[in-house]
Amino acid sequence: MFSRIISRLPSPRILLDPGALRVLIRRSEFGLILAAAVVGMLAGLAVAAMSWVSQELHRLIFKIEVGERLSSALEPDRLLILIGPIVGGALMGLVLLILRKWRKKPMVDPIEANALHGGRLSLTDSIVVAVQNLISNGFGASVGLEAGYTQLSSGIASKLGYLLQLRRSDLRVLVGCGAAGAIAAAFNAPLTGAFYAFELIIGTYTILSLAPVVVSALAATIVTRLFVGDAFMIDVGQFGAVVPADYVPAVVLGVFCAGGGILIMQGVSRVEELARRSSISPIFRPLLGGIVVGLLALIDQQVLAAGHGALHENLNQSMTIPALLAILALKSVASAVSIGSGFRGGLFFASLFMGALLGKLFAYCTPYIFAHATLTPVIYAVVGMSALSVAVIGGPLTMTFLALEITGDFPITVLALAAVITSSVTVRSTFGYSFATWRFHLRGESIRSAHDIGWIRNLTVERMMRPDVRTASITATLEEFRKDFPLGSTQRVILLDEGEKYAGMVLLPDIYAAPTEDAENKEKPTLASFVKYKNDVLLRSMNAKQAAAMFDKLEAEALAVVNNQIERKVIGQLSESHTLRRYSEELDRKRREISGEI
Repeated sequence: MFSRIISRLPSPRILLDPGALRVLIRRSEFGLILAAAVVGMLAGLAVAAMSWVSQELHRLIFKIEVGERLSSALEPDRLLILIGPIVGGALMGLVLLILRKWRKKPMVDPIEANALHGGRLSLTDSIVVAVQNLISNGFGASVGLEAGYTQLSSGIASKLGYLLQLRRSDLRVLVGCGAAGAIAAAFNAPLTGAFYAFELIIGTYTILSLAPVVVSALAATIVTRLFVGDAFMIDVGQFGAVVPADYVPAVVLGVFCAGGGILIMQGVSRVEELARRSSISPIFRPLLGGIVVGLLALIDQQVLAAGHGALHENLNQSMTIPALLAILALKSVASAVSIGSGFRGGLFFASLFMGALLGKLFAYCTPYIFAHATLTPVIYAVVGMSALSVAVIGGPLTMTFLALEITGDFPITVLALAAVITSSVTVRSTFGYSFATWRFHLRGESIRSAHDIGWIRNLTVERMMRPDVRTASITATLEEFRKDFPLGSTQRVILLDEGEKYAGMVLLPDIYAAPTEDAENKEKPTLASFVKYKNDVLLRSMNAKQAAAMFDKLEAEALAVVNNQIERKVIGQLSESHTLRRYSEELDRKRREISGEI
């Protein structure tokens, strides 16, 4: 048995030959797993490196001791706490000024890359985003490094896949492997990383993608632990048992967390909208955001950076309700201002921190509402972490597995699953978006997940149309038209006006079925009286779905294609039958890719 497995493994000679390696990955599942392992190791190195740089920045800028976390440092310099985010904002403004002149196209994140671009992600842009994230987090802005981790790791994976000339489906999986490795390494949680990739980056789970994604997550976790040890582990301390009566309060907590997540997302968008409406240049917005964060940090330093130290401190301490409310409010405002003012980063860890605070706050109120509940504040904190994170980030199974890997306790995981499902359903029903997809919505994009819809956009009218069209002048007489187009020569003719613009379409059977003159008025009918779809045309940029909807609305068998609505120059013709056939072929090809048939 082992000899049979070994015989299927690639030989060293193949691994050194780029062409042979490309063929191996395209044709063998083992090849893709090998590429995923390489991506996982690189992701682990990227996470370890970024984490080290961030910690060194905290130590140098804020003068904290080695091993201390910024958000829980014992005796921080209060002047540095105020100045740090302000300097970081000024530096971010300088970076934005440079990017405005050097990099004008918008940067694509892994979700958008997999949803719209078949996994194609710029490594240069990913490095720029990672550097911006390090500046933001390193100088104390209330953002986590997870966005930089996933961006850089996915960018590396996309670059590797591009060099190997992978197919669209394989490239999307490899980008998911990069993100899986990043999250797995960031939380020392391979299952969390794997399902983060399935739910948020790839958009679907398949048997073929399971092995590469899991291998990448495991490789990244091992590599990162070699460099940073247990620094990324979340220690929840001691927790009690779970009884059936605890599920009702957990579900109620899920509803509260859904509301909290929606408020956070709307808070970020409100800050961004306020900044856009103001006359303040985007270059100076991070500076103002840094001033606000610095002032909030003077009240409580726990708002700084992602909040790793503050999370551990609050999990294992008994706190009063006013103190919990104050920290929750300050962290929420600091995170919204940081993201909304232009700092780069994500809300993954911030949502965990705020979820833990909300869970403990709920725990102190529970005895007055649910008399038979037995959960300790620590368990409520874990449940709140998962429930608020799924409201903001998305990925129900991702956050459930995070609870499992943090606690190692299956009953608590089932309890977290109940709260996570409640929170997820509530957000989808009332708000409809996670943080990433909400921001896409604000930009005018219609994507709700990383499910591959880019192929639909790529299947444009211009790609499907026939350029050889039959045209005639709308001023021609019926006799001239019949002479130029005998019956059976074509099915439809596109008419042009004197300026060579689209003027409509006529069907040949209608022309030849018409009488030579109007019996009542003794007048010969004109060509213009047979025109159809005078104002209805297809544009070359429309996709197959839009074209099919237009055919259905007009009940037309074919339409003319024009370059734009102003010039209306005819460049082709497209039929409904051809559109539906090409659409069905692409759907079938996607199905076969997912099932592994091609």
